[in-house]
Amino acid sequence: MNSTSQQYDKVVASCRALYCNKMKDYGSAWRILRLPSLTDQLFIKAQRIRSLQQNDVRKVNEDETSEFIGIINYSVMALIQLEKGVVEQPDLNLEEATHLYDEKIAETKLLMENKNHDYGEAWREMRVSSLTDLILQKLLRVKQIENNKGKTLVSEGIDANYQDMINYAIFALIHLGFHQK
Repeated sequence: MNSTSQQYDKVVASCRALYCNKMKDYGSAWRILRLPSLTDQLFIKAQRIRSLQQNDVRKVNEDETSEFIGIINYSVMALIQLEKGVVEQPDLNLEEATHLYDEKIAETKLLMENKNHDYGEAWREMRVSSLTDLILQKLLRVKQIENNKGKTLVSEGIDANYQDMINYAIFALIHLGFHQK
């Protein structure tokens, strides 16, 4: 069986490839998005996953895989926006955007490894639906922090919540066998 690190890297490689291909198609148009817009986009994706998990009938023939990938990539974009700020015009070329993606994923993977050590890979016993609910909870927290103008009294900041969403989405994709494709 593959280690968590190897499975994680396989999922990220697919997400990164999609991110790069979309950069080739659209450039860095996402750089104009304010954080609440990215948060709302993430919320839509997480809500769709929850609907797919709860509803017997699907009107669009897609599973939740593409939405979890979207959560990963939009969360990385949000982390980049947190660091670089919002711009009025796209300003990153493919090489710069990919470097920033890799940087944010490396930081997030390190967080996962540290938490995974402390929690003993508890995520492996979790259901995908629970991971979805945790992502939704993180999104509601982020929305509240955004409503509070980024201020928290005792809680972690927005960046930690985006990182947790990335890790939960990767765990969900591993559970769904995406790393084996």
